[in-house]
Amino acid sequence: MKLRSLISLAFLLVGINCFSQSFKFAFVSDTHIGNETADEDLERTVADINLQNDLEFVVITGDITEMGTDKELALAKSIFSKLNKPYYIMPGNHDTGWSESGGVSFIREFGYDKFVFDHKGYRFIGCASGPYVRMSDGHIPRDAVVWMDSVLTATPKDQPIVFLNHYPLENALDNWFEVIDRLKNHNTQLALCGHGHGNREVNAEGIPAVMGRSNLRAKALVGGYNIVEFANGVASFAEKTPGKEGQRLWKSVKLQKQDYKKTGYPRPSFAINDQYKSVRAKWTFHSDANVISTPVFASNLVIYGNSIGAIEALSIKNGKKQWTYKTGGAIYSSPAVSGNKMIIGSGDGNIYCLDTRKGKLLWKLNADAAVLGTPIIENDIAYIGGSDHKMRAININSGKELWAFGGLEGAVVSQPLIYEGKIIFGAWDRHLYALDKKSGELIWKWNNGHTNRMFSPAMVNPVATKGVIYIAAPDRYLSAIDAISGKTLWRTNEATVRESIGISANKELIYGKTMNDEIVAFKTGGERAELAWKMNAAYGYEHVPSMLIEKSGVVYFGTKNGTVYAIDPLQKKINWAHKIDNSMINTVNVLAPGKVIAATMDGKIALLEAVNK
Repeated sequence: MKLRSLISLAFLLVGINCFSQSFKFAFVSDTHIGNETADEDLERTVADINLQNDLEFVVITGDITEMGTDKELALAKSIFSKLNKPYYIMPGNHDTGWSESGGVSFIREFGYDKFVFDHKGYRFIGCASGPYVRMSDGHIPRDAVVWMDSVLTATPKDQPIVFLNHYPLENALDNWFEVIDRLKNHNTQLALCGHGHGNREVNAEGIPAVMGRSNLRAKALVGGYNIVEFANGVASFAEKTPGKEGQRLWKSVKLQKQDYKKTGYPRPSFAINDQYKSVRAKWTFHSDANVISTPVFASNLVIYGNSIGAIEALSIKNGKKQWTYKTGGAIYSSPAVSGNKMIIGSGDGNIYCLDTRKGKLLWKLNADAAVLGTPIIENDIAYIGGSDHKMRAININSGKELWAFGGLEGAVVSQPLIYEGKIIFGAWDRHLYALDKKSGELIWKWNNGHTNRMFSPAMVNPVATKGVIYIAAPDRYLSAIDAISGKTLWRTNEATVRESIGISANKELIYGKTMNDEIVAFKTGGERAELAWKMNAAYGYEHVPSMLIEKSGVVYFGTKNGTVYAIDPLQKKINWAHKIDNSMINTVNVLAPGKVIAATMDGKIALLEAVNK
């Protein structure tokens, strides 16, 4: 008995000693390769880290690139490969929100987008965060949360955990509470993040958390990073300037078990569902990965793709999965259907045609890069853009490419509009294009005058009537463009409409969802912008590019906080609203009056039905 006690005590002492071992590592964040000085700043930091013999590894907490392009990612990888010690890296919103590959290229370059490793008794857990290809709040992807569950299940309850993410664990992440609740069930002693470009403490609901500075130089002569030392139960943070001796100690955190009950913040409220009882979710299905597209309804199935490359089909009756087809890359393309044929693009670089009934592959066409754009089909021809800077026309019966326009300077991630013999679409190169539908030849291209690619009209789906194309780019202007010439007719920022627009069934109004509470309507046609009406829908701050859809006199739209609204545009009132979860709602699919399929970024698919009274 004494021997067993001595053995147990020995193991306990070994464990305590293991957890208290001292070590140092480099903490780098927000390198933003693609920024003017970023590669030079990172080269200096890598060289400086290599000179620090007492640093045992390096962690890099996201925003590795400026726009997530393949070129930027390859350059970043080439610089990080010069490190003479192990490094662990994750993507941030700049690597995912504008990614031309949907994150496929990041994983290809670095081998992963989440990691777990043990070092001297501590378990380091890091995962990706978005938004993903669409503008929305920060979001830890659904597949990463599922992965975290498996990692935490395999982690001893007493083992100290250090969690790493690009975003701080606060409301900049729409699912911050899901992650915090999981971490608080374990011995989480520290969280590290970037995103804010400054050294500061983060309020993470009782979990000690620290944000690290950007590696960019900003207004200084050179950039910088942090050196973190674990010793004697304390994590010490010191800022290091490459090429200079010494470090500036700025923060110390006790490494110990935390009493998480001391602090707590309100979780998202679903009270709006009690306020509007005239609608219900007939069923809800939770996919294992993000869904960032609009599901289609075909063959009595609800079909969509997710961010781990799976195309899934659910029964419209009960939401149960009927079939799955696996592609090789993330899917951000919404499917388009003609008859029993469904066309969809994948981050693996292929355009797929499946039979909607069983998910059988009919054909696939290889592009030169990820295909994140959404197809549109007319007369058995699918038009779809990709990240190879091309717009294609494809015969959906044979899979034969009819033409490809290669004059783009950026990726296409939205759905084109077919109007008056033209294919109208935007790209991440600042331009809106009009191509001849039959030949694919350029008719005109338009831009809003901004030189910054982030103001490109890439996310909005154009609408048109009376010879005029309407779009709203991230510059928060609603623009009217002559369909024949591509000339600007008018632009207005009277209402802060950002990418999210729609058109009335009678083509008399352009709807816009503003960034604060209001739905607006502008009259179509004319030589100037004319506001017809506006209403306060009280949805709060808003910025996601989901479109407004009118059906039978009701306008439907979703918000960044997971709520679907149905409003009466004549009476300027909310018919109903229903909150599905706390992440972005994609453009909804209205099947019939009061019957809506909605998908959220967190991978929830729901069939909403208005209840007749």
